[in-house]
Amino acid sequence: MKLGIIIETKEYEKSWNAMRFAVTAKKTGHEVKVFLMGEAVEIENMTHETYDVAAQVQAFDELDGEILACGTCLKSRNMEGSDVCPISTMIDCVQMVEWADKVVTF
Repeated sequence: MKLGIIIETKEYEKSWNAMRFAVTAKKTGHEVKVFLMGEAVEIENMTHETYDVAAQVQAFDELDGEILACGTCLKSRNMEGSDVCPISTMIDCVQMVEWADKVVTF
């Protein structure tokens, strides 16, 4: 199944669970794309003693998972894209939704 995941939060537990879901879906053979928007564009470097979001992002990347980060949301935070979370657009988000069999939001 093709799963699109939209993450809009940088709350540690929610974003950690979203990325755990993405990792688990990849490990069980699904095609997965993640789109980060709003404050979620900050999750690549988020660590917490219980909810290590950055580790889940790294695990997803190591499974060749695709993460896209909203360029407008990055720019509003004076951030740039990265190799793991490249700059994308709302058109990319729409295309991900069209591509996906199911879309999950966090």
